[in-house]
Amino acid sequence: MRNAQFPRKIYSVSELSSEIRDMLERRFIDVWVEGELSNYKTSTAGHLYFTLKDDRAQLPAVCFRNTARLLRFRPENGKLFRARGRVSTYEGRGEYQLIVEVLEPAGLGALQLAFEQLKEKLEKEGLFKPERKRPIPAFPRKIGIVTSPKSAALRDILTVLKRRHNAIHVLIFPAEVQGEGASLQVMEAIDYLSRSTDVDVIIVARGGGSMEDLWPFNEERVARAIVRSEKPVISAVGHEVDFTISDFVADLRAATPSAAAEIVIKSKAEIAERVKQLEGRLEGVMKYRLSGLRNFLASKIGSRGFVVAESRIRRMAQRVDDLAFRLQQIGRSGTLIRGRAHRLELCEQQLSAAIHQRLKKWHQAFARIAHTLDAISPLAVLERGYAICLTPEGHVIRSAGAVEPDSTVKVKLHEGSLLAKVIEKEI
Repeated sequence: MRNAQFPRKIYSVSELSSEIRDMLERRFIDVWVEGELSNYKTSTAGHLYFTLKDDRAQLPAVCFRNTARLLRFRPENGKLFRARGRVSTYEGRGEYQLIVEVLEPAGLGALQLAFEQLKEKLEKEGLFKPERKRPIPAFPRKIGIVTSPKSAALRDILTVLKRRHNAIHVLIFPAEVQGEGASLQVMEAIDYLSRSTDVDVIIVARGGGSMEDLWPFNEERVARAIVRSEKPVISAVGHEVDFTISDFVADLRAATPSAAAEIVIKSKAEIAERVKQLEGRLEGVMKYRLSGLRNFLASKIGSRGFVVAESRIRRMAQRVDDLAFRLQQIGRSGTLIRGRAHRLELCEQQLSAAIHQRLKKWHQAFARIAHTLDAISPLAVLERGYAICLTPEGHVIRSAGAVEPDSTVKVKLHEGSLLAKVIEKEI
């Protein structure tokens, strides 16, 4: 029989679910839970859904968009995570769940996991391969530097550059290299120096620090900016033991900012020594070339054309001497003869001028003939890679019909000759 003093309390499903939710949220307002992550998925709105589990139980969890966008890594199934949040219920399914406010790996730190994940991703794209890297110019006219204008890294770079070559041009793009928004500034600086200036190489620099301090250079936007840069990029971030994603994708990694300055520009002494070496090589090449031309000229002077011309000149000179002797004899005969001698002297001068003029024309004609002979010389043809085919007796073969299969021919080349056997002929 029903007791009228204690009326029965009947809950609706919604009322009971609401009370359970309030109770859970008051009791578990801020808890840490550790477990293996599974069933990970992302909604179109950007919320993350997953389950934390151990060998005896599992706990549904949700990380809403405003918290999820702050994660620097990508949650992965099968890995151990720690989650901080509050316990509540999802009344639509009648189950409790953890509302996650903080999520971090239980083994590696969050930054280290994010570093490893991005490194693996970019490496799979081939962005670390040596063949993708561009050479650093040996003599850059202008160097672009991305760093904080107040940093020790900038002072170190400028000190080294001034010591090694104080005439070098430098363009500094100021950017924050630590903290919120630093990676965006570094990316914009690289893009500007790459596309909008006449710099030949870019140095991205920062001094040492913790992983958190160096984190802007581990972000994907900076790595992508380095990869798409139209100018070679040197990464000079941290100390020698520090490695960032920027180091892996850059065209060259420098252990320190000072080392980057040492790499990017050679000292005046090194440049002067290089110029001296090049001058020596040029002098040697010029001497070799002049020696070749001298030998060429000597061989032409000894050719038949020069010998014939020289013989004619000598005969004409001897004839002039004969005429001079005759004039001397006539001159002794009297005044009339002397007048004729004067006339002959004038003729001699005219003859001499005519001879010199004719010789000049002969020399010019000979030079043209020598040039033509060089152009059509069989030796010149052979030097260009052609060959002359001869019979064993030395006669030139001009037609395939002049030889028979199995016959022997001699092939004259630019250097040496070949003895060949005819296998087949085509007419």
